[in-house]
Amino acid sequence: MSSDLVSAAEEAWGAPLPDWIRALALACDRSSQSKVAARLGRSPAVVSTVLRRKYSGSYERIEERVRGLLMHGVVDCPAMGQLPTNECQDWREKARVFAVGNPRRTRMYRACHRCPIFQREVEA
Repeated sequence: MSSDLVSAAEEAWGAPLPDWIRALALACDRSSQSKVAARLGRSPAVVSTVLRRKYSGSYERIEERVRGLLMHGVVDCPAMGQLPTNECQDWREKARVFAVGNPRRTRMYRACHRCPIFQREVEA
């Protein structure tokens, strides 16, 4: 039996649903879109539009956050070992600008700039 949001997502995305969309819809059904959005660091409107396939932003970036937070997806970070995909995304965003004063951030800035994931993002 499908949940309300899974059914709505299936209408928008078609069947079979991408696994990360199903995970997002199920998480929202278990709690709420607002709570899931807060965990993802995004607005409830973003979650709603993603589920309904009307989001105008990058689905890849949302997918990365969902995989890290809701599906336990990890990447191999050159500086920190295995890291949830959403945390990797957060560090890559911080690494766009060099900041003095925080040794960990400096280390991550350097590591991100050597990382193939960051390099693909910069080239795109």
